[in-house]
Amino acid sequence: MEGSQFISLVALFALLASSISSAYDPSPLQDYCVAVDNINDGVFVNGKFCKDPKLVKVEDFFFSGINIPREPVKLYGTRVNLLTADRIPGLNTLGLSQARVDFAPGGVNPPHMHPRAAEILTVIEGTLYAGFVASNQNNNTLFTKVLYPGDVFVFPFGLVHFQFNIGESNAVAFATFSSQNPGVVTLGNAIFASKPSIMPDVIAKAFQLDKNIVQELQSKKWTFNT
Repeated sequence: MEGSQFISLVALFALLASSISSAYDPSPLQDYCVAVDNINDGVFVNGKFCKDPKLVKVEDFFFSGINIPREPVKLYGTRVNLLTADRIPGLNTLGLSQARVDFAPGGVNPPHMHPRAAEILTVIEGTLYAGFVASNQNNNTLFTKVLYPGDVFVFPFGLVHFQFNIGESNAVAFATFSSQNPGVVTLGNAIFASKPSIMPDVIAKAFQLDKNIVQELQSKKWTFNT
């Protein structure tokens, strides 16, 4: 290879490497970026305004009361208490969030997915039947396990999953997410309670249901367990 060609090739690789490295930075560029709401208080990073580091306090990294149970939502018999950067400002840019889930006997955390996070669930009290469904690529394989206090179960990124209290007493679990804003899509709400409603014929055809059943489901009162 002639010298000029070699130099041109090296320059091309250098340009590509520079483009790739400047396109994405996988880790924070500061010790912390405590979220604030007032634009005058800091700089905009990761969807939040960062507090001036000189004004950061230990309380920015602290939350108290996650040990307190919350009354389950009647429809599902569960309640999710989610802790994100909105409630612990110091979580901002760290790629983490956490939730406590309280289950009444027979309570269900209905089939749902987190579009931006994987989840690791730890059971503290009670007995849960938990599982997730693989994608079409893996034949929609169902993975389930009965979980007891001290057991841990992982739900992969973006897959449909659920938990159900099969015990006779209340149950408590803690979930940790690989995103500061995992998001949630509850399947029943998304299908039957969208605004505006999905055309019943679409759902009837897709789920092999009678149109009247679809319309009945769409007429029900749907809610969230947060």
